[in-house]
Amino acid sequence: MKIDFRSDTVTKPTEGMLEAMMKAKVGDDVYGEDETVNELERKLAAMFHMEAGLFCPSGTMTNQIAIKCFTQPMDEVICDQTAHVYRYEGGGIAYNSMASVRLLNGERGILTPELIEPEINEENIHYPKSSLLVLENTVNKGGGKCYNIDQIAAIHHLCAVKGIKLHLDGARLFNALVATATKPADYGQYFDGISICLSKGLGAPVGSVLLGSAAMINKARRVRKVLGGGMRQAGFLAAAGIYALDHHVERLAEDHLHAKALEKALHEANYVDNVMPVETNIVLFDIVKGLKTENVVQALAKKDILCNATSSKTIRLVTHLDISAAMVDRTMEALKSLKVKS
Repeated sequence: MKIDFRSDTVTKPTEGMLEAMMKAKVGDDVYGEDETVNELERKLAAMFHMEAGLFCPSGTMTNQIAIKCFTQPMDEVICDQTAHVYRYEGGGIAYNSMASVRLLNGERGILTPELIEPEINEENIHYPKSSLLVLENTVNKGGGKCYNIDQIAAIHHLCAVKGIKLHLDGARLFNALVATATKPADYGQYFDGISICLSKGLGAPVGSVLLGSAAMINKARRVRKVLGGGMRQAGFLAAAGIYALDHHVERLAEDHLHAKALEKALHEANYVDNVMPVETNIVLFDIVKGLKTENVVQALAKKDILCNATSSKTIRLVTHLDISAAMVDRTMEALKSLKVKS
């Protein structure tokens, strides 16, 4: 049996989730008639104390819709240089919104008011208008690092003073909530938009929900249609999201424990130069100089352990609900004993 640490997107629906999907009440969501989609949108909006939600096929779509809603052509989006919206969404900010991007260098992707404020453009015809700040929580390329609520409150205050919208790419937000013992309701007051991915740690097969004000979500619904994201009997997918929210949130703590165990094993491996401190379910480690990441990845694959290289020196392991304690034990032994050719 292969042990797949490539991403938490590789999970399969559980039996309970499949049963919920098959029993879903569906209708045409483009007409607003899918009961289960409507329930999922209301459920998440209520959890985060926001007015409305919009179910979409992917987190990339929810992020790109939000950016489109919060900017105009010739505006500028501020984000960290590691941000998913910049690196992994196909140049969508330029293509969809015709906005430029101001990249910051946060510590493991975490931004602060001190980093942000000097990069906000003053009103000047030579400069793009700084109109939107995007945070990511957890930070993927920061090894699953989390913002705490006090950091977010301080950034929100700056944005409010400067008249800038604040959007959260919450692809793994529930991992952050569990790790920091924070309630979803604490978040809604600080963000104009929040993207919640259901198909990562929560284990649903497809889907993300964009949260915001009723007016913003009404606009977002039009943008979703233009992008081809208007689904029909989508309740079968929404039912998986509802099931995940009801059954898979608290268990994220298990994924975090599994990641910590892998971190410990990597510290004992002679081919590892550095391990980024683990906070949630992402483990990033650098290999020693002279080795190639592809050789490490291939050596692990021969032991039926799958992972990805994220750069010429860094490899990523991601834990999720399809990784058991026994799989982690087996992987720890493999990591410690692995022989890699240079």
